Amino acid sequence: MLTAFAPALSLPQQVRKTRGEDLQRQIEKMFRRLRMAVVYAGDKSHVGSVLYPASNPRSWKSYEAVARDIAGALERLGCREVVVMPEDMHLGERLREAGSHLAWLNSGGVQGFSSVAHAPSMLEMLGVPYIGHDPLLAAMLDNKHVFKRQIMASGLPTAPFVAWHPACYASPEDDPVFMRAFGGWEGAYIVKPVSGRASLNVNYVERAEDLAGVAREVFEITGNHVLIEGYLSGREYCIAVCGTVIAKGGKIERRPQPFVFGGLERAFEANEKIFTSMDVKPINSNRAWPLDEKADADVLARLAALARDVYLGLGLETLVRLDVRANAGGDLFILEANPKPDLKAPTPEQTSLISIGLAAKQMTYDDLILSLLADRIDNLFAQRRGAADRLRALL
Repeated sequence: MLTAFAPALSLPQQVRKTRGEDLQRQIEKMFRRLRMAVVYAGDKSHVGSVLYPASNPRSWKSYEAVARDIAGALERLGCREVVVMPEDMHLGERLREAGSHLAWLNSGGVQGFSSVAHAPSMLEMLGVPYIGHDPLLAAMLDNKHVFKRQIMASGLPTAPFVAWHPACYASPEDDPVFMRAFGGWEGAYIVKPVSGRASLNVNYVERAEDLAGVAREVFEITGNHVLIEGYLSGREYCIAVCGTVIAKGGKIERRPQPFVFGGLERAFEANEKIFTSMDVKPINSNRAWPLDEKADADVLARLAALARDVYLGLGLETLVRLDVRANAGGDLFILEANPKPDLKAPTPEQTSLISIGLAAKQMTYDDLILSLLADRIDNLFAQRRGAADRLRALL
C-alpha cells in the first residue's frame, strides 16, 4: 500500500528538465511541419467500421463535435495540418494516408469491454504517439471499481462500494464483500455502471432491499458489472488535474506540481439526489459554478490535494477530472475519475465542467488545448524513449 507520495512528487523535476521557453520554441517549430489527427469514436452501425457489431457496456457517443472544437483550437494555435477522423478498424490506414505525426484521442471507444483502451492500444502497436492515457491507465480509470480499489490502496478516501455481477451472486447482499463494505451502513445507496459516462443509468436507492432489482436493471442495460456505492449527502464537486506544463495567454510555463484547474460545485435541484445526465440537461453556469477562492478556500485546498495525490500516486500522464462528494460532516470522498473529460469549447448556451473553471485560472480554451499538447509532448520526449522519434525529426 502506498502511504506517502514524496517520491512521486519529486519525479517531474528529476525527469523533465526542458524550460517552458525552450519547450515553446520547440512546439512553435514543430507546428510548421506537424500533421495532427484528432480521433473521435467511430459508429459500429456504419458499414465497414467493424467486422462484427458487438455490445457496448459503456454508453456510446461519437464526441465528433468536441473533436472538431479541439481541431479548431489546434489550427488557431498554428498547427500546419489537422485532420479529424473516426476510430474504427480503418484508423491505422487513415493515419498512414494522412501522414500523421501525432494523434489526439477524443474517443471513448467503438464497442466492447474497456473500449477507452482500444485506440491507445492500436496506436501503441502502430507506433504513432498520441495525447491520451496509455491503455492500462485508460482502462483502470474508466472501470470505476478498479479505480476505487487503486485509490484505496493509495490511502485515498472513497465512498464504500462493491462491484456486483449476477453470475456470482443472485443478489448483492449475498456477497460477503457487500457485508464487509456496508456492515452497519445506515444510509442510502447509488447503483451505476462500472464503466459509463455523463451520469447515465445512475440510480439513487433508498433501501437495501431494493438494491437487487435496480442492480439487475443496470446489468440488463450494460451487460457488465454494476457498482453499488454508499450515498453521501453533502455537497458535490469537480476538480481537474493535468501535468506540470501549462499555457497562459499562449505562453508555455512549467509548474513544480501537477496543475489543478479551478474547482467547481455541482448544483442540485430540490429533489435531485444525483447529478442529472448532461445528455438530459446540458452543462451551463446554472448547473455548476466555480468555488470562491476566499469563501471556499479550505474546500479548494483539500480538493487540490486530492487531485494531485491521485495524479502522482497513480502515475497519470494527462488530464483527468475527479468527481468528489462530501458526507454530512463535510469530509471529502472521491467518487470516480473521468479519463476523457469533456473538452467542448464554451458557448453562451453550453460549456463543459473544465471550461467553467478556466477563467479562475486566467486561461482560455486555446490555452487549455495548448497546455495538454505541450505537456504530453514534454512527457513523450522525457519519459517515453523511442515513442516520439517522428516528432523529434520535426525539430
